[in-house]
Amino acid sequence: MGNCFGLNQGGSDSDSRVNFTGGNVHIISNQQKWEEKISEAKKECKIIVANFSASWCGPCRMIAPHYTELSLKYPQLVFLTVDVDEMTDLSSSLDIHATPTFFFLQDGQQIDKLVGANKPELEKKIAALAESTQPST
Repeated sequence: MGNCFGLNQGGSDSDSRVNFTGGNVHIISNQQKWEEKISEAKKECKIIVANFSASWCGPCRMIAPHYTELSLKYPQLVFLTVDVDEMTDLSSSLDIHATPTFFFLQDGQQIDKLVGANKPELEKKIAALAESTQPST
């Protein structure tokens, strides 16, 4: 697919594959599943956080456990993971050029984007979106 972009912590890229599942993260493996999750989120008025990553990408593997933690911390959001090598058409249509890339979608439309494995920025964006979904008192 494209470039691996982020804060590489070193280490071997040949170590075991990281599990991108867990928490409330849904793996998107085909176009139909992507469309189903978009539709469900629209019906439930939920914001989607989509992680476009690759199994060979060191920064993607580094941020995966943090992404899973965030999915548990913010259950009011929908967390998806898309492997750019498995979903090349979708990744190309969304102009993904680096991994990881995080898309934030509301009503099926992109409202924000983050490129790279920047944990503090990812958490900041997710927290702000989660707060915006809370009913005002």
